[in-house]
Amino acid sequence: MSERQQLILEAAVRVIARDGVRGLRVEKLAAEAKVSTSLIYYHFENRAGLMRRTLEFVSERAGRYTKDALEQGENPRAQIELLLTLELQDTPSVRENSSAWGELRASATFDPDLREPLLAATREWVGDLVALVEQARAAGLVSAKVEPVDAAERLTSLVEGLSERWLSGTMSLERAQRLLSGAIEVEFDRP
Repeated sequence: MSERQQLILEAAVRVIARDGVRGLRVEKLAAEAKVSTSLIYYHFENRAGLMRRTLEFVSERAGRYTKDALEQGENPRAQIELLLTLELQDTPSVRENSSAWGELRASATFDPDLREPLLAATREWVGDLVALVEQARAAGLVSAKVEPVDAAERLTSLVEGLSERWLSGTMSLERAQRLLSGAIEVEFDRP
């Protein structure tokens, strides 16, 4: 990806996080990115192309800040908790990324063009978690009765919901983190 494309995508995430998907106008984005509207169309063809690529970019950014959890030498169960908890951090980049992700995910309800990249990004996140659950199960760190795909789907869905509640101000970050930790414990310590 070129520097200009990255600059435009970073600006798109900021605008979506701040103003929502409906607030993303190419003219507003051009002003935010300090580029011409024609450059945006040159790189992304149309608004739909821009939205698809922005969703992929948000997913890639989340992958960068959660990548460390996948590469650490800790036990797989600790990696699972870290991977999920990293989505609930009160840092500008996580707030911005999570806000934009929620907006884009909600927009996919009405925009079929966003569904495929959303599905691909979700599958990747769930797949990372499934691999860790399988490792943890093999190491005896979680109940042998845990079905990795189901556990990964439940936990990633929970993180998305907790993130929305935290970002909307209907739940404190500390409570969201405690609920996530408790859910992980319940999920993996079933008899």
